[in-house]
Amino acid sequence: MRLAVLKERRSGETRVAATPETVKKLAALGPAIAVESGAGLASGYPDAAYREAGAEIAPDAATALSGAAIVLKVRAPLAAGEGEVDELSLIPRGALLIGTLEAVSDPARAEAYAAAGIEACSMELLPRITRAQSMDVLSSQANLAGYRAVVEGAGAFDKGFPMLMTAAGTIPAANVFIMGAGVAGLQAIATARRLGGRVSATDVRPAAKEEIKSLGASFVGYEDEESKAAQTAGGYAKQLSADFYAKQAEVVAAHVVKQDVVVTTALVQGRKAPTLLTAAMVASMKPGSVIVDIAADAGGNCALTQPGEAITTENGVKILGHRNWPGRIAGAASALYARNLLTFLATFWDKDAKAARLPQDDEIVRGVTLTRGGAVVHPMLAVQPAA
Repeated sequence: MRLAVLKERRSGETRVAATPETVKKLAALGPAIAVESGAGLASGYPDAAYREAGAEIAPDAATALSGAAIVLKVRAPLAAGEGEVDELSLIPRGALLIGTLEAVSDPARAEAYAAAGIEACSMELLPRITRAQSMDVLSSQANLAGYRAVVEGAGAFDKGFPMLMTAAGTIPAANVFIMGAGVAGLQAIATARRLGGRVSATDVRPAAKEEIKSLGASFVGYEDEESKAAQTAGGYAKQLSADFYAKQAEVVAAHVVKQDVVVTTALVQGRKAPTLLTAAMVASMKPGSVIVDIAADAGGNCALTQPGEAITTENGVKILGHRNWPGRIAGAASALYARNLLTFLATFWDKDAKAARLPQDDEIVRGVTLTRGGAVVHPMLAVQPAA
């Protein structure tokens, strides 16, 4: 049994799918581990650390993948024409590919894995159940994205976060507004509070109001009878009426005018991010204000966000639209992501066979499996037979 860890080649990706810590634990399960040379450098993990942990250091992707039964990735492998190395063509037929493969937004990827005979598991599709929490890559990466977004917002804001009392006068605390109170938003609230900001937040889900207040932030939002039912049984926000969203937008617009830093965090899997900040709202903000858009990869929550860019508007508002926010704190993000994958593999590891066994009647396995036996099997992607 050979397990390969590849260097990430997609633009701007600094993370790695295994760390020396997880390599050592993976090797204890039985497989031989091959790590492509340089795979961990951008995350602060040199080849020597992997070698010391028991891995073979392969000089290139082809060598790492030769005979591999399991392949660990952060992002989808490059296909022909996507980069200098056609990683997909190098993965052996029948291999188990595990990563955040983003096939819901690009279904052609799943079809390519099926055609190549690859058993693909896309970890961002993991069901949100208690048993799967330690494998939840979305939560682990969103947590760090929320932290990093506030840190970079503080760096871009030129008046400081905490109230500063000096002999020359007092600098007031920054007004920080967090839009969305999921994992990233709650971490952003906590970080902004630690930095001394006056923090407020909004979310349409009724349960989020108490979570926001429990972290010491004030809640902002329109509430009526409809909003009391704005949450699914799984804890996600439900689609509400256009009238509700119009009234919510009025409340938010009045609040945004007074903010120094706004962090937006709303994402919808497989779809463009919803617009939370309109151009008119941005125009109403003070010069020197900062908007940090965590959702830039999905088009952005701000109407003026330019994904991958940091810009300043005509009225002097800075908009940070960086891509891959977890990758901007690559060492910690890789450590958590690698542990998520380790937990997934260890949970479904056959100690006698020294191989992964993924029972298709298991809720977790069904949730992440894209392809099996040369076919696309995930219900979000599989072609349904004609009636």
